[in-house]
Amino acid sequence: MTTNQYPYQKNFELYLNQQHLAQITIDEYSNTMADLFNYLSNFNVGYQRNHHVNQLFDRDIEQYMQMLVIKRKITNTTYNKILSHINNYFKYLFTHQFTDKLPTLNLKGKNRKKPERITIKWITNLQTILEDSNIHPYTKLTLLLISKGYSVKEFLQPKFYHELKLTKWNQYEEKFLNQFKNFIIPIQQKQNSRDIFLKQRFSNDPHITLPGLHKYLKPDAEYLGISLSPSKLFQSYIIYFILHHPKFDHNQLSSKLNLDATSVIYYQHLAEKFM
Repeated sequence: MTTNQYPYQKNFELYLNQQHLAQITIDEYSNTMADLFNYLSNFNVGYQRNHHVNQLFDRDIEQYMQMLVIKRKITNTTYNKILSHINNYFKYLFTHQFTDKLPTLNLKGKNRKKPERITIKWITNLQTILEDSNIHPYTKLTLLLISKGYSVKEFLQPKFYHELKLTKWNQYEEKFLNQFKNFIIPIQQKQNSRDIFLKQRFSNDPHITLPGLHKYLKPDAEYLGISLSPSKLFQSYIIYFILHHPKFDHNQLSSKLNLDATSVIYYQHLAEKFM
């Protein structure tokens, strides 16, 4: 005779069978519940007193879920799946009068991170973006520089400002750069630096880091409705370049974009989706 791995296991598994769930799904439920109650038996003082499900509260389940996030590094998708298993288990106990509490009632799932889509629309709409006063100057400069083929690793480096003199700009780009000077010059004077990505508050190290840049990009990403991840933006620049140079062979693309042959082929296939 087998011993239950968690309270009311046989009853609950019978109920899951009656719901016509696949055996693999039932096994997943049982593994989740066995792990939960094993954790509670070892680390939860309240449950250790009498091992009764009626003594469990939302904080007890939350403690277990936090352990999964911190110690086991589970994803949001796995978090939601496990919470769903636990929630259905306690709903079963409640509706069948094995307990008068629903300890998962106030627990919420985590948002699934949506995959960031690559778009080239920001390049074709660059003039409109540069003229939009609602968008931060650092965001505009980031987009402008990436549209010229510079990576974030390059333009966040000290003394990158020398490159600005070597780059060709059209009329609306020049207009923005003149406006940007009005923004950046007071900051440069405050930080005693000629660099173009500087913290707005005085600092011994005035240069903006990549995480610091993201603080400016994030609200503008929501405003524009596109991902402003510099890596995604740079990928979209590569795709845009390939689309606008259809006669370039692999060697030319490799030279112009500083990519190896395998990467060129990858981006050519990716560019086909935008044709």
